[in-house]
Amino acid sequence: MSTSKKHGVQDLRDFLHEAMTELSVLWWRFFDWLAIAEWRQLYITWFLVFVFGVIVQMVEPAMMFIMITAALKIIAGGKRRAELVAKDAVEKADVANLERRLVEAQMATLQAQVEPHFLFNTLALIGQLIETDPPQAARIHQNLIEYLRATLPQMRATGGGTLGKQVELARAYLAIMQARMKERLAVTFDVPAHLETAPFPPMMLLTLIENAIKHGLEPKIEGGHIEVTARVVDRQLWVDVQDNGVGFNLHSDEGVGLANIRERLRLLFGDQAQLVIEAPLAGGAYASIRVPYGPMEKRP
Repeated sequence: MSTSKKHGVQDLRDFLHEAMTELSVLWWRFFDWLAIAEWRQLYITWFLVFVFGVIVQMVEPAMMFIMITAALKIIAGGKRRAELVAKDAVEKADVANLERRLVEAQMATLQAQVEPHFLFNTLALIGQLIETDPPQAARIHQNLIEYLRATLPQMRATGGGTLGKQVELARAYLAIMQARMKERLAVTFDVPAHLETAPFPPMMLLTLIENAIKHGLEPKIEGGHIEVTARVVDRQLWVDVQDNGVGFNLHSDEGVGLANIRERLRLLFGDQAQLVIEAPLAGGAYASIRVPYGPMEKRP
């Protein structure tokens, strides 16, 4: 056989193979539609096929099509429909799993922004005190070691946590800051004991306190006071941080810390949680994290 004939035969085989593949795809698409189609849709389809058969004088093929599709619908349609429903459920479950993993990755990324922020600030403080007050620098260094040993698991958590653990974390942080600011920083906590076991996202309270010190109290020569309170309002847990510092500019950008909190709340709770920032008439700043009072649920 000549080379040209061989190429011709091969081309014909390729064409037939592609044609059969395409016909197979079209058949299974049609069969899937037949399996999930409602009977009302089939009645309309059969009527249109019958009318078309009458018009083109092909009534017998039209009737044959109607009888074959009806038999397929009755015999195999139920099984195929169950298979398609099961496949759809599996695909949705896979999508939900991917969404959950995406949320966890986003949470981990956001959390990673918080850890260096706190650590770098504390190390910078120790570096300053080494030159001005070495004994104080040594004490803060030791406090930092104890703080990290006790709280690093919380800092790396992306989901669950309790309000009590976050208050403990905040107290440890404030002990370091009070060592620096001394009498310029006063703190009070009003967190009822029964709320300490309530679920609360990690590191958010600390971010609010750090923000209050950095933007509210440190710029104020005489320093000031921070009050941390917790309460339940309309099935929401309100955790408030209020200071009497220089105040908060409601028209300025929030910065990484507060934007981080808003995004993490959105990922964890959707529209069921919020961060509220206000400028009290008496001065200072008020920040409140409000989450559902009960088990936390991730909501992609």
